[in-house]
Amino acid sequence: MKVLVIGGGAREHALCRSLSLDSDVNALYCAPGNAGIAEVAELRPVDQLDGEAVARLATELRADLVVVGPEAPLVAGVADAVRAVGIPVFGPSGEAAQLEGSKAFAKDVMAAAGVPTARSYVCTTPEEVDEALDAFGAPYVVKDDGLAAGKGVVVTDDRAAARAHALGCDRVVIEEFLDGPEVSLFAITDGVTVLPLQPAQDFKRALDGDAGPNTGGMGAYSPLPWADPKLVDEVMASVLQPTVDELRHRGTPFSGLLYAGLAITSRGVRVIEFNARFGDPETQVVLARLRTPLASVLLGSANGTLDTLPPLSWREDAAVTVVIASHNYPETPRTGDPITGLAEVAELDAPYAYVLHAGTRTEGDAVVSAGGRVLSVTATGSDLAEARDRAYKAVARIGLDGSQYRTDIAAKAAEQR
Repeated sequence: MKVLVIGGGAREHALCRSLSLDSDVNALYCAPGNAGIAEVAELRPVDQLDGEAVARLATELRADLVVVGPEAPLVAGVADAVRAVGIPVFGPSGEAAQLEGSKAFAKDVMAAAGVPTARSYVCTTPEEVDEALDAFGAPYVVKDDGLAAGKGVVVTDDRAAARAHALGCDRVVIEEFLDGPEVSLFAITDGVTVLPLQPAQDFKRALDGDAGPNTGGMGAYSPLPWADPKLVDEVMASVLQPTVDELRHRGTPFSGLLYAGLAITSRGVRVIEFNARFGDPETQVVLARLRTPLASVLLGSANGTLDTLPPLSWREDAAVTVVIASHNYPETPRTGDPITGLAEVAELDAPYAYVLHAGTRTEGDAVVSAGGRVLSVTATGSDLAEARDRAYKAVARIGLDGSQYRTDIAAKAAEQR
């Protein structure tokens, strides 16, 4: 099977790494890719937002499957352009991807499907913003309606800051604050059948102790020893299957990866948000634990044949990912700094710990930073404590001037707190 992956972040590196280990895959391409992905896949240049360009590339490569990784190409309809030339695609249509592209659209779908979520208002004027902030009170939760690379959400007790964020967006969703721990649950679907993956927890705040600004994610772990064993079944019945069914009934069937960001509140499970693709950094830990070869599952989603596949198989190992970010991330990250120690991790820590590239590029023989979140160090172990220890030992081998990372990823869970 020839597979083309679209994207160039840590999520796509994790996907390419898993696909490269799949015996069904005999040719693997990534466009545009990054310095790390180049080690497991052949890189091709492409404008990932140009559906026709991606379709031409897939046709030239005679790809049997195209995997669209990031949210922006999905919302732009890149999957539609590839399907139009007859090539199977893992990823929803542009219309179905509005589940992530518009939080107002997602709220409407959830209301129709009876999916539990936070009460909310959609606001487009200062007057509507003020009314919504007054209605809910602090903590204020203000979400940019459109795509914002994981940084469009403000949760604050400062009403002025919440109002300023709202007025800086064309349209916002203001909602009630949801208490309780957060959980990420992925599901692969073909528009009818839904296969849930294993739950994970990520860390959105930039600094230890969940301090600092929101980011695209600073780390993650799986499994969740504190979670109810029935959580996945409950979310399947109350969230994932009803959402997929509702979108199909609307004439906009959703196939690909459906991500549910959940809050385990005092009143039960509530949906915080939906994504239309694998989430970063949760993908890194979830795929590290997946035993089933990935290509057949992604192709089953694209071809509508998930119901013919055997149940997914999972490793007992735990997995932890720690993100290394550039100086001044998430504000105005510095780029162009050399990265050292990558070969040392590969030599000394494999196969239990490995590095997945996000914002990197090559300059001659050197690898340098090229984005805010630069690397994800992923490690596995017999339990979270061992996986966490291996991850941080590998992080310590990597040099990046001015870089930052959280030191408390999975700490509480590893200590059974």
